[in-house]
Amino acid sequence: MTSNPQLEEKRPLLEQFRETRKRTLELVKTLEKDDFVVQTAFFMSPPKWHVGHVSWIYEAIMSKLDKNYEFYSKEFSEYLNSYYQQFGVPHDKGLRGVISRPTVDQIFQYFNMINQRVEKFIETQSLSDDAIRLITMGFHHECQHQELLVYDLQHLLAEQYRPVQKNKIEKQNEVAKKTVHVKGGLYTMGFNGKEFCYDIELPEHKIYLNDYKIDVFPITNQQYLQFIEDGGYETYKYWLSDGWEKVKENKWKAPMYWEKIDGKWNVRDFLGIREINPNEPVCHVSFYEADAYCKWAGKRLPTEDEWEKAACWNEDKQEKTIFPWGNEQPSKDRCNLLESYHWGCTEIGTYPNGASPSGCQQMIGDVWEWTSSEFTGYPGFKTGFDEYNDKWFTNQKVLRGGSFGTPKMSIRGSYRNFFRLDERWLFSGFRCAEDV
Repeated sequence: MTSNPQLEEKRPLLEQFRETRKRTLELVKTLEKDDFVVQTAFFMSPPKWHVGHVSWIYEAIMSKLDKNYEFYSKEFSEYLNSYYQQFGVPHDKGLRGVISRPTVDQIFQYFNMINQRVEKFIETQSLSDDAIRLITMGFHHECQHQELLVYDLQHLLAEQYRPVQKNKIEKQNEVAKKTVHVKGGLYTMGFNGKEFCYDIELPEHKIYLNDYKIDVFPITNQQYLQFIEDGGYETYKYWLSDGWEKVKENKWKAPMYWEKIDGKWNVRDFLGIREINPNEPVCHVSFYEADAYCKWAGKRLPTEDEWEKAACWNEDKQEKTIFPWGNEQPSKDRCNLLESYHWGCTEIGTYPNGASPSGCQQMIGDVWEWTSSEFTGYPGFKTGFDEYNDKWFTNQKVLRGGSFGTPKMSIRGSYRNFFRLDERWLFSGFRCAEDV
């Protein structure tokens, strides 16, 4: 039997697809059927919807590449479309949990059927470089939804969720919280690798920075608790006007998932209902809270330019790398990502092997880090997919670095995440910067 050379070339694409789909199923494997349909808040989605949506997006991609492609079902498309107007009017996001049909069983049948369609499409179609890039974007889109699904599972179930794999988080010795000095000057910002990246990470472009200082570690629970105990949530002068409105409107007193029990702050998350660990990075804070803390501390949030240079630039070698530690892929001794299976933040100082040349640690994994930068296109930006990232070039701030819910294949030092300024259910923290 002769081998098919083109099929051999496509094998890595097929393997990446299978691995991505397997990880989606692993996240929902231990759920009860009742769990799949519940929407606990307007900002989260039921697990059933995620499982269906990450399948539907491949239909959208195949229809772009094959004019004759026919969608599986108009009803499924209306429910599973998130915001792509070119494919019809999407179902209301806040009402995804009120729909009983398609059923959970039908969604899983659909998931498996799309697997077959995508594999057949890859195997039988003659794929251009642009087609391969578009299909690969589908894998990365699924990774994004795997992370969103993890956020939603915490909101839905918290300590009742039973992951397939769970690794213990090791305690660390106390480490000094210090800042490092980063030299300014011209810096070439953006993705400089050869693998996949999103259109919003391009093009590389020069920016000018003044010298600045940036924290070695993300702000910890202990540090943030000082802000709370000093009346941070009661003192309007630390807050942007819109932020102060959100504090009052939502009665914020602490990060999301924090609650006082017998006079002590506890957190409810995947690890249980437990006393705040002072050495974990603070998590589930909005941009407004991060900004208010910085003002209280006499510092500021870094810009995304400053963050990226502190993470990926080697001043001695005058070179930029994909990750803080170099160009090698993430590993469990360098950062805490989804495949670490910790299901929570690790303490600061856990990953000295992941340090950047500037000396910053935990810039990849644990918590996404708010920056002060508005989410907009880089100079010379060209969209790679209609109605995707560039739909959101307004009223969003950039976060960098990934979290303990981020799949390792979808993070880089140049990756730009973005959320609205008041959102808190994501795994979000920050570190401070200061002018020199």
